[in-house]
Amino acid sequence: MSFAPLPSDASLERGNIFIEESGLLIRESFPPQIALAISGNLPTGCHQLRVNVGAPDAENKIQVEAYTVTDSNMLCAQVLQAFSEIIELGMFPTGHFAVWLNGALVGEFDS
Repeated sequence: MSFAPLPSDASLERGNIFIEESGLLIRESFPPQIALAISGNLPTGCHQLRVNVGAPDAENKIQVEAYTVTDSNMLCAQVLQAFSEIIELGMFPTGHFAVWLNGALVGEFDS
């Protein structure tokens, strides 16, 4: 399932998520395939997870931004909605990389 931002998100309200755990999954392939595991809570069951994965910058930092979108006109029970997802980051050229999620370092890997 893809959590990439959609053009229709422009009409939705953006919100935060509550991340409890995050970590890198490094699959033993050549070149290595990298994924980001995240779990936590969405503010309500009406919120949809979005994840924007940036390309590596000049310092090989990969910035990942996770957030929610929701229709503010929907009536929704005000109860946290747990989630646990694997976000595929893909394959990278040879080098040392660091993955950051919402401004916090998740981990580093070599490819």
